[in-house]
Amino acid sequence: MNSSRRTEPPDPSEIAIERILLASEGRTIPAEAVEFVARLASPRKAAVCVFSIARIHGTAYGFPSPGLLPTKREWQEQRDLVAAAVKALRKRGLQADGEVVGTRKPTSRICQQATQLDCDVIVMAADPPRNRVVADFMWTQEPYRVRRKARMPVYLVPDPRG
Repeated sequence: MNSSRRTEPPDPSEIAIERILLASEGRTIPAEAVEFVARLASPRKAAVCVFSIARIHGTAYGFPSPGLLPTKREWQEQRDLVAAAVKALRKRGLQADGEVVGTRKPTSRICQQATQLDCDVIVMAADPPRNRVVADFMWTQEPYRVRRKARMPVYLVPDPRG
């Protein structure tokens, strides 16, 4: 893997940004992340896509199992958090839309979404980094996996609840 993907992304003022993906692996998108995206997007009139994952928990005997799919309540929670972030961005005069998808592989799906939408950067809220061996088993460390895999800069905003 390219070592440049493991380092901090470039200063946002040094790159052209026309489209931003504000992504969540299922956590609530904190106001700090919305504010960071607004600061990135406002001077450039960049469009923002808010994207969240409704987590599918796995398979049973190699087949998808309805008991492992997100519940109606979990889907609605994700729709609500995306709607709140889109509303906050639109209040700031930005063009924003949102989407929620279900997947077992959030890192791949977030990177795929950013590529499909031709985004220039990804922004995610993140807990403090942990030991990589331990972190690979923790859902909350997903933003760091996205940063390693993405082909564009990934800006991680500290989650105050983390």
